[in-house]
Amino acid sequence: MVILTRSGLSSAEAAVRLERDGPNTLPQKPPVPLWRRVAAQLRDPLIIVLLVAAVLTIATGDWTDTAVIMLVVVVNTSVGVVQEVRADRAITALSQLTAPVARVIRDGSQTEVPAAGVVVGDLLVLAEGDIVVADATVVESAALLVDESSLTGESVPVDKTGGDPVSSGTVVVRGRGRAAVTAVGAASASGRIASMMVKGAGLTPLQRRLVEVGRLLAGVAVALSALVLALGLVRGQPVELMVVTAISLVVAAVPESLPAVVTLSLALGARRMAARHALVRRLPAVETLGAVTVLATDKTGTLTEGRMVARRLWTPTGEATITGSGYAPDGQIVRDDSLDVETLNDLLTAAVLCNDAGLSPPQDPRADWTALGDPTEAALLAAAAKLGLERKQLQERFPRVTERPFDSERKRMSTVHRLPGGHGRVICKGAPDVLLSSNVLTDDPALLARAAERAEQLARDGYRVLAVAGRNLPAVPETALESGLSLLGLVAILDPPRPAAAAAIRECKQAGIRPLLITGDHPGTARAIATDLGIIDAGDPVVDLRDPGTADNANVYARATPGQKLEIIQDLRTRGETLAMTGDGVNDGPALRRADIGVAMGGRGTEVARQAADLVLADDNLDTVVAAVEEGRRVYANIRRFLVYGLSGGAAEIAVMLLGPFAGLALPLLPAQILWINLLTHGLPGVALGGEPAIPGSMAVPPRPPSQSILGAGLWQRLIRIAVVLTAVTLGVAVWAHQTGRPWQSMAFFALGATQLGVALGSRTRPGTPANPMLLLAVAGALVLQLAGLYLPPLQELLGTQPLTLGDLLIVGALSVLGYAAVRLDRILHPYRPPRPVPSPDGPAQVR
Repeated sequence: MVILTRSGLSSAEAAVRLERDGPNTLPQKPPVPLWRRVAAQLRDPLIIVLLVAAVLTIATGDWTDTAVIMLVVVVNTSVGVVQEVRADRAITALSQLTAPVARVIRDGSQTEVPAAGVVVGDLLVLAEGDIVVADATVVESAALLVDESSLTGESVPVDKTGGDPVSSGTVVVRGRGRAAVTAVGAASASGRIASMMVKGAGLTPLQRRLVEVGRLLAGVAVALSALVLALGLVRGQPVELMVVTAISLVVAAVPESLPAVVTLSLALGARRMAARHALVRRLPAVETLGAVTVLATDKTGTLTEGRMVARRLWTPTGEATITGSGYAPDGQIVRDDSLDVETLNDLLTAAVLCNDAGLSPPQDPRADWTALGDPTEAALLAAAAKLGLERKQLQERFPRVTERPFDSERKRMSTVHRLPGGHGRVICKGAPDVLLSSNVLTDDPALLARAAERAEQLARDGYRVLAVAGRNLPAVPETALESGLSLLGLVAILDPPRPAAAAAIRECKQAGIRPLLITGDHPGTARAIATDLGIIDAGDPVVDLRDPGTADNANVYARATPGQKLEIIQDLRTRGETLAMTGDGVNDGPALRRADIGVAMGGRGTEVARQAADLVLADDNLDTVVAAVEEGRRVYANIRRFLVYGLSGGAAEIAVMLLGPFAGLALPLLPAQILWINLLTHGLPGVALGGEPAIPGSMAVPPRPPSQSILGAGLWQRLIRIAVVLTAVTLGVAVWAHQTGRPWQSMAFFALGATQLGVALGSRTRPGTPANPMLLLAVAGALVLQLAGLYLPPLQELLGTQPLTLGDLLIVGALSVLGYAAVRLDRILHPYRPPRPVPSPDGPAQVR
């Protein structure tokens, strides 16, 4: 129980409570030590496969391949760790203390203390612009208005009077007051929400798919290599030679460049995202976005600007529409022919005079105008400025004499002004249900009924509606009268959608991603924004989560608590969806952590949201998420492209060793030759494939089904078809050379390597263009080294090769072009067909 005195706590008592309850800070994770970051990278399933391959190469004494594999492991681990550290530092730079100091009453006088030093029982002093540093109960208030959007999602500030609670992280937008602290740190509302953000370390969709591939490769490679070993022993080959050959085939079948390809693709994606002001906290987050089937978002500050704007004006003689965005005086007022300028001028002049807010122009030309005070009142000032009415000039002409501040019981604010000649004017603004009454207004009841009907229509459309009334008097009254007034009109205000949000939603739907709105705001407001942005159609349902009787299959959920957001997210993931969640408030933190990928707004977002997210948008633009989805799809496509290239080559090597003896070739390739081909083809060319640009039209197809294997959608069939071509070319060259007395093993060695390099060239996204020049250079370098293996004496001795005549070299080179042709022809004969959305029995259409 908090015992409160007007003198507040004593310094000694505050020190005791600070020691007892701890500092007023949210629970923070301890810094991750470097060794833990490295260990996390080494636990990656692909890295484990590589480490096993390294052990096998050590067993064969192949120190060159061992060095290459370990280099891949070191580079992959280093890139992953560096990216995480850089992202954490960038987030720390973005993260500013929400309230570095607080004003409290200690020892009977007002003093400033660090926010972390506020304790239960402290008496907070609140004023306009202050961030509430702890949960508290209001004990004194004067027109106190608090913005709770970061905590509840409600876009409209809330009036606070004595006895009302205020929560940590909320902002005082108007008035002043004092509040007794009731909870700090982890016990506060923000702390309780932060404690919900528990998410066990799980594999990303990409990692899960690669684990499947790793298991498949391990089983198949070991089984086929054992078969090669058995066949060799049956044919009388030396045991040691066949054991080394079998181990070499296992190593060759493992695409050791795959982790490097994945890391390079993700790192390039992260760098592109950073250039667009998006900070990737974990590299796999880039690819995860490419797998997204549902994009869930909150409303305030994400889909909307987070700023109130007056959009509609209604008067007894006509209506007007206001253009422009934000608080800048840019835009126009488009009025009906029946609405004269004088009537409009009277309405907006009254809205400016009965107003305690202010507007501040930007210091930087690239910045925005900012509101001082109640955002709703600031919206009225911005609307008046578009008509040429300036607050300072109006206040000088009609100075305020007295006022009755807004409070939650009266739901209105009234002011008295002195007019030229000693006359007086009373102005009142407030909720239509209060003002549009015969107790307040003297207008004809039919007019009041018409105004009330219009106000209700605007409210259903998602607007916050204010009624404005006034009355001229012969003299200045001593008090603000709130009766006998005349209606001037209605002002409809809303938090408008971001300019880029509609385009981002449209692109998501075009890409087969289902947009979902989950907000704490009113259902009418949620419906208006969702309809305006194209998330739903006019007749689609909106779920009010305070009404247990409503259906749960919809694309818009209103009045959602943080716990309910978690339930919705978990339900969608249980159905097999890959889900991205965007948000900026404290209330979004748990959902951001629970989603497959959390995307936080870095500009106006809270610290809780930023720390919970995998991706932070420094510029708060939702269209950056769409760009990230394209990056993710590019990464995944490049990984699949490499798998076709790498696994078809490995399969061809095993097939050549299995089928060669049946064609009269005792041992088609030596172990050193197998490892040399593997080193050249899986090395730089394989890594360079990770830098291929996005496939044209990649955002015009649905996302891949969440259950689809990375080798699905016809990839393993393509892999086999290309492996058959590689095997046929290699064995064909070897058999012909063997029958004609040529150095058949050397010719098979060159044919297998060169044909695989042809596959790499044929795998390009945009062949015939200079896109991804690193792949061209890598293939050229690998080809030179393959030739060196034939003609340099040291390599001839190491690899057991013989030089070829120019004629033989040209013949093999010409046949190797079939590798390129096989890939290009296969794409024509077997084009990729994206999955189509089908109706789901659990809700709207989903991609299966």
